[in-house]
Amino acid sequence: MSVTSGYRSAWEGFWREAPDEPGAVFWDADPAVTAAVHVPLFEPHLTDPGLPLVDLGCGNGTQTRFLAERFPQVLGADISEAALDHARHADPAGQAGYRLLDAAEKSEVEALHAELGDANVYMRGVLHQCEPDDRQPVIDAIATLVGSRGRVFLVELSEAARPVLGGLAQSPSGPPPKLAPIFRHGIAPGEVADAAVPEYLRSAGLTVLASGELPLTTVEFTADGERIVLPSKWLLAGRPS
Repeated sequence: MSVTSGYRSAWEGFWREAPDEPGAVFWDADPAVTAAVHVPLFEPHLTDPGLPLVDLGCGNGTQTRFLAERFPQVLGADISEAALDHARHADPAGQAGYRLLDAAEKSEVEALHAELGDANVYMRGVLHQCEPDDRQPVIDAIATLVGSRGRVFLVELSEAARPVLGGLAQSPSGPPPKLAPIFRHGIAPGEVADAAVPEYLRSAGLTVLASGELPLTTVEFTADGERIVLPSKWLLAGRPS
């Protein structure tokens, strides 16, 4: 199973239009309030921090580059070549590697696992942007990548984020400028039930080892000048030792 061509095209269009400068994309928050907050939550649970780390759905690589400063081998993977162009442009020293990957395509994921071996996986805010039928295959892909030794740290918007996003989208003045392109390209965030995420992991043969709640910080502000922060949940999963 692979993603639809329309879905891939939507992401290509979005990233081709996105500016290069940091913080130009709705979720492209500084690592200080994203990955830097996440690393202390998942690093103590890693059975082997030396395994390759895959930033799945890396986009323009902002978090990937931060992770590459802290782990020995980091690979950013994304479905959009245009996103990876942004990532490579922002990483001229090649701190991380970047790979085009359809995570819903089993053969591509198996080939990556054959190349890397077991890996740790970081995925932030990706599942709710996947087509519903692709969500279990994406989690199955993560299970393939982590193998027997890896761990996955997964951050997703909680159900409580939906009314926040809905209110922003339906504002009389229209959605905020950095949120508008998401809707315009047909990749508006969808709701994933809070209870569904651990179920996807269990169905893929993974065990939830830790979980919690965190705000997902964006780079956008309301008309009143307040930074938009969305409620999210995080889970750390893997196969029991």
